[in-house]
Amino acid sequence: MNKVLLIGRLTRDPEIRYTAGTGIAVTTFTLAVDRPYVGQSGQRETDFIPVVCWRKLAELVANNLTKGRLVAVSGSIQTRKYQAQDGSNRYVTEVVADEVKFLDRPKEQATSFTHDEVASDEGEFFPVDGEDEIPF
Repeated sequence: MNKVLLIGRLTRDPEIRYTAGTGIAVTTFTLAVDRPYVGQSGQRETDFIPVVCWRKLAELVANNLTKGRLVAVSGSIQTRKYQAQDGSNRYVTEVVADEVKFLDRPKEQATSFTHDEVASDEGEFFPVDGEDEIPF
């Protein structure tokens, strides 16, 4: 049985591309997964695991995830070998995802402010003493 379950954070935004000829979507990203123990240095160590998604899952991941998002990935480990331009053999081990669950919400893009401040139409903030001074 070849089954992997990982929980971690994306190290960068996912990269989507399409295969030549067939146009099938493929997205790659790296997942930072903390080890469950502290290393000799006294720090928790982290593994950086490459993940590949195909087809609709690839598009979903590329369109909705960004660097730092917390996800759970379920899939299988795949190894492959290819020949580099210099003629040497290279080996790649990666997780091919069957399922990706979003475990957190995206950070708000809108500017936030405290209840004591209100934004004017020009985007500037000014203090408000009470409800009588709210400009709308």
